[in-house]
Amino acid sequence: MVRVDDAGDVTKCWLSPDELSSLERSAGEDGWEREIAVELMGRCGLRASEVSYPGDDHLRYSEDGNVWLFEVRGKNTKGGDRKTRDAWMPDDVADDVHKYSRERQLDPSESWVDVSTQSVRRWVKEAATAIADDLDSPRWRSVSSHDLRRSWATYHLVERQIDVRTIMSIGGWSDYSAIEPYLAEPTEARIGEAMGT
Repeated sequence: MVRVDDAGDVTKCWLSPDELSSLERSAGEDGWEREIAVELMGRCGLRASEVSYPGDDHLRYSEDGNVWLFEVRGKNTKGGDRKTRDAWMPDDVADDVHKYSRERQLDPSESWVDVSTQSVRRWVKEAATAIADDLDSPRWRSVSSHDLRRSWATYHLVERQIDVRTIMSIGGWSDYSAIEPYLAEPTEARIGEAMGT
């Protein structure tokens, strides 16, 4: 079930990998482009405002790291002009964007998702609302586009215990104070694993 923290001014949600897959499928029911947008946020850690930038020209396979990396122009958490970084893309997402790009006959210079930030945010809300209605689960109504990035960061930092510097680099955080809010409490499964049960 979607974890929710509504103690502050903003309701924060964390989705498990299975819940994220459900959201991707829900978004995909209204179009493959929507599914790609959700994957870029929930599985690659992009902000909603970064989703419309990358395309095939920005994706490359790193022989040194044996990983897919793609260029993103995003927020500079220290302020100032947008900052370029290499974000990480899981193999299955890379396969999906390659298929999508090929089937849509996109030029390599074209973005995979060519819509406004507001449209990306709306797509997430619509997909989450559809799940809330289908499952009669009101927590889904609180899910926002930023929760996908939050879930991505928390999953890798807390559940997978990926080092903070790596997540800062691929996620576009410039300093520890910017990433600290993503160090949320672990899931019950992680607590059990850590405590040796």
